[in-house]
Amino acid sequence: MQGQILRYFLCLGVLLAVASAVFAQQSSNAALAPPAVVSPADKAAIEAFEKQVNAYVELRKKIRANAPRLSKDSTPEQLHAYRTALEESLRNSRAGAKRGELFRPETADYIRRTLKTEFQGKDRRELRETIFETETHGVVLRVNYPYAESAELSEMPATLLAKLPQLPKEVRYRFVGRNMLLVDRESNVIIDYMPDALP
Repeated sequence: MQGQILRYFLCLGVLLAVASAVFAQQSSNAALAPPAVVSPADKAAIEAFEKQVNAYVELRKKIRANAPRLSKDSTPEQLHAYRTALEESLRNSRAGAKRGELFRPETADYIRRTLKTEFQGKDRRELRETIFETETHGVVLRVNYPYAESAELSEMPATLLAKLPQLPKEVRYRFVGRNMLLVDRESNVIIDYMPDALP
């Protein structure tokens, strides 16, 4: 009798261990699950957007290659002059650039849907509070002109960045109110912007 009870508890222990292992594996798989599959139209829009951003980066590299070199001992005045020259060169090279040239309607639609899906309920409220608490007065939404140096920079949550079209290190996303901006990291020039991005 005691042997049967002992075997029963041993079997029960094995079953619990197996169930625990299966549950852990399922949790691990869920954590590593790939992002939601995008439609072929969304994929084409993302690829076109990323191609345009990379073309901007190539243009930027050519402009920088022709810019005067800065030394480690550069003064604040020299740094300011360098950034101003870079900004002006970028503006001249993209003369006539207009809003929506990179954030085309199909790309903007994908980003708006992603933001709406990603931020709902409490998450949406917290994101909006963070964005609207950021001091962005003085930021003029104008393509080819700089993001005001006096304004705070609103950081994008890492979880959101993973869902958006990927950017090279020279470019970043920014929020100003509900608007999403594409900004040059070094010169702070606004490359493009998308109104009413946040839900």
